Amino acid sequence: MGFMNKQVFRVGFSLLMAFWLAFGTLTQPAVALTGEQKLVSEVWRIVNRTYLDETFNHQNWAAVRQKVLEKPLTDSNASYAAIGKMLKSLDDPFTRFLDPEQYRSLKVNTSGELTGVGLQIVLNPETGKLEVVAPIAGSPADKAGIRPRDRILKIEGVSTKNLTLDEAATKMRGPSGSLVTLLIERDGEPETEIKLTRDRIALNPVVSELRVSAEGTSIGYLRLTQFNANASMELAHAISSLEKKGAAAYILDLRNNPGGLLQSGIEIARQWLDSGTIVYTVNRQGIQGSFEALGPALTNDPLVILVNQGTASASEILAGALQDNGRAQLVGETTFGKGLIQSLFELSDGSGLAVTIAKYETPQHRDINKLGIKPDKVISQDPINREQIGTEADLQYQAAVELLKKDLVVAGKA
Repeated sequence: MGFMNKQVFRVGFSLLMAFWLAFGTLTQPAVALTGEQKLVSEVWRIVNRTYLDETFNHQNWAAVRQKVLEKPLTDSNASYAAIGKMLKSLDDPFTRFLDPEQYRSLKVNTSGELTGVGLQIVLNPETGKLEVVAPIAGSPADKAGIRPRDRILKIEGVSTKNLTLDEAATKMRGPSGSLVTLLIERDGEPETEIKLTRDRIALNPVVSELRVSAEGTSIGYLRLTQFNANASMELAHAISSLEKKGAAAYILDLRNNPGGLLQSGIEIARQWLDSGTIVYTVNRQGIQGSFEALGPALTNDPLVILVNQGTASASEILAGALQDNGRAQLVGETTFGKGLIQSLFELSDGSGLAVTIAKYETPQHRDINKLGIKPDKVISQDPINREQIGTEADLQYQAAVELLKKDLVVAGKA
């Protein structure tokens, strides 16, 4: 394990969603300051110590702190506003402050169940627009046909132009059965208003099925919708079951998978690899930490991974690890391209701070941020609904089956 493992990731979970997070604790400052000033200083110190860009967006970071503390901070709202202004000077939408309510809400969302519309969202740093990474399978958003890369222009008639990521997420959450209206923008189509009924969304991440082709080939189909706390265990169970049923090859479907827990992604990569590097992490000192396969793999059968533009973050780490190690072929479309890591720290008053602290690279040192991962076989297709996944209408799935048939012929298993 490298420096990044020991120094950053040991404090808790790292998440790879539309943004990455790690939970940690902080020591209290020794300087005698008011509570409001203390919080500002606490935030400043974390950024000073961990932020990826050591130029702090080409500015004197100490002077930024001094300027903020010159003005009186009368209450927590004043300190929150001051912190927001300080962080805005970094020009990084992923480095942001969360008030106690937002921070609590975020922790609830990582527990594996939430109430809302079921969208993973990101603020596009280039356009500033609120963008869909992917709908959660089976969620109200998924059933309504919302797609990756759709832009959310309004929530309940309120423009998202000046909303933070967390404010937008909070507006979309609400009691099960309540309605929320979104105004959606999509390339080549007129703006569309979509009404959604919020629901309780159980994040069961694994779908598995043994499929036998017309030629008698037994293929284990696995769909992974998110890297939550149960994903690694559930996938291991599914592989074990499919092996017993006689699977000779596998398709792992990561399409529209927005990510999840980093550790879950690493554990799943280890299920397919006997040896090799899974991912490198690089901080502002250029120090690399790495996560390695431990072996043995649960199966050495041929593997094809399905990806598309909704395949993001932890999904890209898994796909990149198995592609670079020659363990799997990728079929579909170029992935989302999210290669930055944020850590989330809990502050002394119960609020939180997310800071971009590193980037990651695939085993062959590919930096995929904003670029994504290109499949070995590029197959584009029009959006399909959930019922069409894995059918004749699913061109990417059919291409994966054909690849596996060739692999099995070469291996003498067909």
